[in-house]
Amino acid sequence: MKLGGVYFFTDDGPDPVEFAQAAEDRGFDSLFLPEHTHFPVSRESAYPVAYGGGELPSFYLHTLDQIVTLSMIAGATRNLTLGTGICLLAQHDPIAKAKELATLDLLSKGRLVCGVGFGWNREEAEAHGVVWKKRFSIIRDKVKVMQALWTQEVASYDGAEASLAPSWSWPKPAQPRGPKIYLGGAGPTTMRHAAQWADTWYVVPPPHDPTLEESIPQFWKIVDEVGRDRDSISIAVASAPPDPVVLEKYAAQGVERAALWIDPATSPSQGMANLAAVGDVVAAYKG
Repeated sequence: MKLGGVYFFTDDGPDPVEFAQAAEDRGFDSLFLPEHTHFPVSRESAYPVAYGGGELPSFYLHTLDQIVTLSMIAGATRNLTLGTGICLLAQHDPIAKAKELATLDLLSKGRLVCGVGFGWNREEAEAHGVVWKKRFSIIRDKVKVMQALWTQEVASYDGAEASLAPSWSWPKPAQPRGPKIYLGGAGPTTMRHAAQWADTWYVVPPPHDPTLEESIPQFWKIVDEVGRDRDSISIAVASAPPDPVVLEKYAAQGVERAALWIDPATSPSQGMANLAAVGDVVAAYKG
């Protein structure tokens, strides 16, 4: 099982380039960056219990732009896999996002993983014009538009929520099929979407099942129900606890990658210390 990290880079935390270089030197295989564009003050959406619940942590309000930060990291690292973990794709134009991601994959020599998710902050999404109840089908169709642009000489797609007339678009990604699509989240709806069209189910461990010993069998059952070949899809864990016992249980269940949660910090020194602590877990796991 590969071990990476998840980190919220902010305007008052560690330098992303120095942090990513240290992560690569410590043996992390990947680094995933979350995304939020803004937070309407009149927010009614509760901060999810799966992420800690209660008051919204301040780092959400200070998060750096996902793609700009990943681009800086790409230019300063050698082998580190770069993850959008996750991109709130419903809030973006898929044609522009496809070119942005294709360019990043090309210039990083094929190191990009494209994590997408449905989001939890309704007010944020609606500020971008997203119809909240349609976000599942919106993201599915926008992913299909991006994949068409990445892989087809003359790209086209006809979907209910996003379409593309026959079009030319370059550059193509370095990866021939384009970056792998990780679909983030938990629960049966996300499982079913992942089983139908994602490359990887990028599961956030629910509070009642931190080791995923209930969730993973449920997911494989859905994969079988939709007629998907199990060998064509994998499982990765988002914001995994840096706990060796839990990680061993993930590996025993065939998880391909775990992106370990690294606590965000409001000082550069504390951010690097948090990275070092999780890095010790990575080193011990790898033996």
